[in-house]
This record gives sequence, C-alpha cells and structure tokens, in this order.
Amino acid sequence: MTIPSLDDIRKRHAELSRDIIRTPTLTATSGIIRDAMGGAELRLKAELFQHTGTFKARGALSCVRAIPEAERRRGITAVSAGNHAIAAAWAARQYGLDAKVVMMKSANPLRVAAARAEGATVVMTDDAHAAFAEVERLQEEEGRVFVHPYEGINTSLGAAGVGLELMEDAADRDAVVVSVGGGGLISGVSMAVKLLNPECRVYAVEPTGAPSLNLSLKQGEPVRLDAVRTLADSLGAPFALPYSFGLCQRYVDQAVLLSDDEICAGMALFQEELNMAVEPAAGAVLAGALGPLRDELAGKRVGLVVCGANIDTQGYAGLILRGRDHVGALLA
Repeated sequence: MTIPSLDDIRKRHAELSRDIIRTPTLTATSGIIRDAMGGAELRLKAELFQHTGTFKARGALSCVRAIPEAERRRGITAVSAGNHAIAAAWAARQYGLDAKVVMMKSANPLRVAAARAEGATVVMTDDAHAAFAEVERLQEEEGRVFVHPYEGINTSLGAAGVGLELMEDAADRDAVVVSVGGGGLISGVSMAVKLLNPECRVYAVEPTGAPSLNLSLKQGEPVRLDAVRTLADSLGAPFALPYSFGLCQRYVDQAVLLSDDEICAGMALFQEELNMAVEPAAGAVLAGALGPLRDELAGKRVGLVVCGANIDTQGYAGLILRGRDHVGALLA
C-alpha cells in the first residue's frame, strides 16, 4: 500500500488549485455551543461552499485528472447516493468527458437533478449493491473508467486538501472531527492532519445504521454491512475498502456512533446557532462533538469538517423539525 507523503499532498493540492475552491475556515461564535463544550474553540472547515456543494469535487477531480489521455475518450462512470455523482459529472465536464453515473432510487431528487445539470446520464437502481453491480457492467460493456466514491490513492489525495487547508488556517488544533461514509474524506483529512501535526487527534463519526469504519477498526480489516439503515444517505456506504481503510487504520484515533435523531439535532443546531443550512452528513460532526465526544473535546481547540449541504427544501425542513425535538438531549 502506497502511503503519500506531505509533499505528495501539497503537490496534488497545487495541481487542483486552479479548479477547486479554497473554502473558508470559520470560527463558531455560538455561546450555547461553546458553553456546552466547556469553552471549546470550534473552527469550521466549510466545504459546503465547494463546487457541487460538497468536498466530493476534490476527490472526483483528482481521479479524473489522473485518467490517462488514451482512456478519457471512453468516458467515466460513478456510483453514488448523490453527492459523488454530482461531483464526478462536474469533474468529467471540466475535462470534456462523457459521464454516466449510477444512483439509487432513494437518492434525493435535488441531487439527481444536479447530476443531470452537470451533463451526466443518470441510471437509477434499487439499492447500493445493485448500483455497484451496474457500474461493473458499464465498465465491462462500455469500457468506462470508474471514478470510485471513496477508494484509491487519487481520491484520498484529493480529499487531503481539506485537511491541509484546515491545518494551514488553524494549525493549533487539538482535535479534528470528520463524518464517515465510505472513508474517502476522512482517509485524506486524517492523513494531512497527522502529517502536519501528529499530536492532533482525529475522530470519526458514523450513523449507528451504517457503522462500516467502526466495525472495520474493531475487526482489523474492511467489513461489508448486511444492510444500511440511516437517513444520512451520504454516510450510507455498504462496505469499507482496503486503501481508504488502511489510511484510517493508520491515522484515525477513534470512531464513534450517532443515532439519526442526534444527527438531525446537529443539523438543527447548525441552523439555529451557526446560521448554516447543512445536510445530515455535516450535521453529524456537530452532533458527534456535542454528544459522544463532548468530554474528550471540552475546552480544546477543535476543527469540524462541514462536508456538504446538498438537500432539498422539503427534506431539510422535515429533518430540522425532527432534530429540534432532540436538541435539548444533545446539549444536556
């Protein structure tokens, strides 16, 4: 397994910098959140302002850029609950490549529309396992290059730019909290954070209904879930994979679990206390910091990766109302 160096991360970040937004690192000013966390100082890496609305643009562009010239004419394919499909389509468009992306029928309609708006042909399947099978068919029958949502060195190197920028903006962090689906984001962020500051702890947060990293770390190898049961579809990867898991095993200090109610409460607090409208995957980092990680983060300098905000108005309103019912328990 090839482990990138800090120079590798910086080089890839520079290569992508023309097309990738350097998103802001914001200071959380909520007194309610600060008091609940024992005076902790929170800095928010705002990847919701990235191209396509999430950090996914970084990994997708990193992968598409690495496709050999001779293979680009065959086009690309990708599989996603939504965000990676949008990002892969966007990245393909930057290089003039044809994109055919596979999404689950449960995908948020806004995300399906966004992928099409980026020029992709969208193929719908019943679930994640069927989606991966369809992608394999597209590779074999149409010769398309697979842009994986969370596995491989190029995906992790792209995502590492998030950690690099966060630590350049807030180098004194004691801890960084990242939400986890398949592990593409946290594999890159944890790698960059640890190479820049080995003493900074990296925490992963996952839904209880999709604990692939948590189980993989306990078993010492990537695991496949029998089922995914969470409203945070961006965090609902059905299995972990060797490369991203290997980096997580090396650089992530601890993985904790959250209920869907806690995730919704995190979304509600982002809206009410931080004036940010985020999707469930981003709500999870604040819920994790206020919930299972509160004692460990109390009074410390903490970085939260706010990974994205792709959600329709109706769906967002329902989750915020659900979360509001559980804010008290999260802050207690």
